[in-house]
Amino acid sequence: MDQTGNVTDFDGLLAVVRERGGAGRSVTAVAGAPGAGKSTLAEALVERLNRDDPGSAAVFPMDGYHFDDMVLEARGWRPRKGAPHTFDVGGYAHMLRRLRENAEAEVAVPVFDRSIEIARAGARIIPSTVRYVVTEGNYLLLDQAPWDGLAALFDTTVFVDVPEAELERRLLGRWAALSGDALREKMEGNDLPNMRLVLAQSRAAEFVVT
Repeated sequence: MDQTGNVTDFDGLLAVVRERGGAGRSVTAVAGAPGAGKSTLAEALVERLNRDDPGSAAVFPMDGYHFDDMVLEARGWRPRKGAPHTFDVGGYAHMLRRLRENAEAEVAVPVFDRSIEIARAGARIIPSTVRYVVTEGNYLLLDQAPWDGLAALFDTTVFVDVPEAELERRLLGRWAALSGDALREKMEGNDLPNMRLVLAQSRAAEFVVT
């Protein structure tokens, strides 16, 4: 993938997001490979927006739409948890539409709890007063069905561009407690294929953060 979008820094991106949320609710998608720092960027944007205008921004993570382990085990997909086919893309898209419509006093969204590897339903409340929704996830710009159907739901798209060698180093650090075959299975059997898929098959974003 050649990310040919406008390369920008944090302050430049912040200015664009702030402008697009001025007249109503906007949705900013932050995409990138596993380990790129999507959550860090999304949370930093929301923190800064809320510092300037308290309660105006919220993060909506894609990871809340992981299929539960019971589903993954039944389908033989547990070793690939985190791959594109292990998410409820339709449920995520439906929630995005609800958030865009902003017709309810508040919307409860799920959040993935890494400490137990389970998505918690209704773990975050996004009230109607939020003007800036920042959603983040690996596959938001993936150019294959059903992920490509999300494109119309984003007002602004951002790709966090990190060199492949650095991504691999970060992923190894994520699984520092593993070694030998367990580490090899986690990296070569799942994380690295997911990383390479995102790098190779994501659509160009409007903005690129390096």
